[in-house]
Amino acid sequence: MDFSAISLKSNGLGMKANKNKNIAIVISVILLFLAMIEGWPYGFFTLLRLVVFGTTVYLSWLAYKSEKQAWFWIFVFIALVFNPLIPLHFGRDLWMVVDLIVAVILIISIFTFKLTKD
Repeated sequence: MDFSAISLKSNGLGMKANKNKNIAIVISVILLFLAMIEGWPYGFFTLLRLVVFGTTVYLSWLAYKSEKQAWFWIFVFIALVFNPLIPLHFGRDLWMVVDLIVAVILIISIFTFKLTKD
């Protein structure tokens, strides 16, 4: 990751961080939608957990730095659900619903969770 993309202005966030945020979200959303297709090996779901966890931890940090408390807690909750260290074990049907809800939340966040350019 290119840390030079994050400026040192008042909240430390700018347009480059917004672009990085959106790229991470799109990758996670693609994996979440792919997870709804039957037949993936277990390793795919481990990768899905790692990517969604990493994305939402990153988004939590951005929300914290932007002082957007509602988004911060939403992303923390999603990170806890997808954490790879102490995984939650849901049935396939419930995971499909969770994946869909999280994908929709992440898509909405692209348009509503904006990082201001200072």
